Amino acid sequence: MRDTRESRLLLVLLIAIAFALITVDIRGGEDSPVDGARQAAATVFGPIEDGVSSAVNPVGNAVSAIRDSGERHDRLAALEKENAALKAKLGSDDRNTSRLKQLNSVLKVAGEGQYGIKGAEVIAIGAAQGFSWTITIDVGRNDGIRRDMTVLNGDGLVGRVTTVGPNTATVLLANDPDFTVGTRMEASDELGFASGQGDRPLRVELLNGKAEIKKGDRLVTFGSQADKPFVPGVPVGIVSRVDPSGGDLTRTLYVTPYVSFTKLDIVGVVVEAPKKDPRDTVLPDKPKPTPTPTVTVTVTPSANAPVDGRLEQEQ
Repeated sequence: MRDTRESRLLLVLLIAIAFALITVDIRGGEDSPVDGARQAAATVFGPIEDGVSSAVNPVGNAVSAIRDSGERHDRLAALEKENAALKAKLGSDDRNTSRLKQLNSVLKVAGEGQYGIKGAEVIAIGAAQGFSWTITIDVGRNDGIRRDMTVLNGDGLVGRVTTVGPNTATVLLANDPDFTVGTRMEASDELGFASGQGDRPLRVELLNGKAEIKKGDRLVTFGSQADKPFVPGVPVGIVSRVDPSGGDLTRTLYVTPYVSFTKLDIVGVVVEAPKKDPRDTVLPDKPKPTPTPTVTVTVTPSANAPVDGRLEQEQ
């Protein structure tokens, strides 16, 4: 329709009629004169509206489902994040429990040997100073650590300090081929020198080639002059093999160390030596042997059993 004067007058007239019908409908309430027309329109356009609604509702439902799915995804993501944090906390608690146990073991050894120690954590491993078997600990010169101090843990001898920085130090482990420590046999007091062999047992040369040594005997550190680099009485290991003497001046032993050098975490640096040699008091208690059960067999004599070793003759 073209925009003419007549079309504009028609539009105004239609708007006026619409407002008039609305006014009459509102004032008439349920008796509105246009109610019949409304019902007729509903009869005609109702099926069409239902069809449009049935076509549009799935789209609306799909949009709502997408929106709800996003909310569920956010909730799941939040729950997964909480679970991950809880698992991390539990893992941290387990680690802290393990470290606390290790620290208690170190303190027990220090108390039994009367060693003054500085606790430390292993923060690195490797050949930082050109050695094959070394660790780096998180204490150094600022913590009172000096070169040639004994390092131990809750199991026994770990090594000795070789290099010291302001806040860290390098420790040469007892299983390093360049490592040597004086040893003393438990009870017999036989002296020797233990050397590292990497991942193999320590090699010990006893000064007495005729010493009576057997598998299962134990060793501790003998100690050094002025207690450097080694304080006395630190558990070293258990004899696992003894070579035949063969008339040599020395005798060779192979010792399984108490310390597992591949599982080091909390250690102690001995910053103060004991006032007297603790001897064998730091060694762990020996396992008690399992008693062998004794079986007693009781035989019940029968009616025809012999009397005084002879069978009665039948009459």
